[in-house]
Amino acid sequence: MKSIFLNFARLSIFIGSLAVFAQTTSVTNSGTLQTASPVEVGISSERIQKIEEMLQFAINENQVPGAVALIARDGKIVLHKAYGDANASGKELEKDAIFRLASQTKAITATAVMMLWEEGKFRLDDPISKYIPEFENPVILKDFNEADSSYTSTPAKNEITIRHLLTHTSGLGYGRIDGDQRMKKIYSRAGIVELFTEEDISIGENVKKMAALPLHHEPSEKFTYSVGLDVLGYFIEVISGQDFDTFLKERIFDPLQMNDTRFYQPSSKKDRLVAIQHRKDGNWRNFPNTFYNTNYPLTKDGTYFSGGAGLSGTAKDYAKFLQMYLNGGEYNGTRLLSRKTVAIIMGNQVGEKFNFPNQYYGLAFGVITEIGEITGGQRSAGTFDWGGYFNTQYFADPQEQVIGILLKQTQGNTGDETAWKFRQMLFSAIDD
Repeated sequence: MKSIFLNFARLSIFIGSLAVFAQTTSVTNSGTLQTASPVEVGISSERIQKIEEMLQFAINENQVPGAVALIARDGKIVLHKAYGDANASGKELEKDAIFRLASQTKAITATAVMMLWEEGKFRLDDPISKYIPEFENPVILKDFNEADSSYTSTPAKNEITIRHLLTHTSGLGYGRIDGDQRMKKIYSRAGIVELFTEEDISIGENVKKMAALPLHHEPSEKFTYSVGLDVLGYFIEVISGQDFDTFLKERIFDPLQMNDTRFYQPSSKKDRLVAIQHRKDGNWRNFPNTFYNTNYPLTKDGTYFSGGAGLSGTAKDYAKFLQMYLNGGEYNGTRLLSRKTVAIIMGNQVGEKFNFPNQYYGLAFGVITEIGEITGGQRSAGTFDWGGYFNTQYFADPQEQVIGILLKQTQGNTGDETAWKFRQMLFSAIDD
């Protein structure tokens, strides 16, 4: 009996030490995001007003049904407002509305990976098969039979590494949103979930099936947007011994007070979820279910935690996450990442393989180059950004200490120009 109690005590100490290491106190204490007037942080109030007018004009012109905008500088929120409607019935959009973040999930998953990396759990260039054996001996697609979606493959020369998965250079595909029709059919035939689902399936089950499928190309050869971050969601479960959603809540969301960011929202927040809309016959309509159910964030007891696309949350929650990065990995006295790790995340990881003009790709974000600063609308070199499938955008400029978030929920081409206008006008509003 004595040995049982001793072992339990040792286990408690071990678990406690992990919790302390997970959320270390920082000598820097930035505090939490507060509100301020634009002029207090060197931003023109008149030009902020022009941004508001631009967004309202886009709604009046039927370009978008609704949007939530957030602007912050130096840890102070100077604009956080909602415009337009939350659904096709004309419900007024509120600034604490919950949006499907889709690919904005990727940066959060990558952050979780790097938190474990800081603990010495793995090396970035470790093969993923060391932790998920099903990925051993990957193969590359060779020939494809249109009649039945069967295929032949050839062995890859290299293993997929954790760095490849973080940087979309693994060669994995993206199922139904893949640019290669062959991959769409192969993933569909295999029953792969690549975005989000209401089905009773775990990421482990899905990833193991995915591991048996062919790659687009040799690992490290090209940048191919993929389900790599979903694989890493399961990898986090393997390394941490926790469900992915629990890990994110305890290690990221709770310290950052991101109380509305989850894979599946509770029923108490159902009315805050914004409807996805598309324009039909000149009017905005709620988007029908296609290969996904638009209400997936409200699934009761959902089990699939998509590291690449599954989270939903608010503009203010995501601003806290971005502010942590602008603070060099710290928020409100808690350090999630060291500033040296943040520098690695923001470094050029894939070179010319990232075929986007005036940007390079790090371990979680697209990052503006010096040429991009000159040609891209006054944003500084080092500005990091990305967006989501349902028309959400964010960016953060470390030099100017500026955050911009614009959340919408639309599908289809609507003539919406708010994204580039919002960014361009925001940087033009900086007054000192």
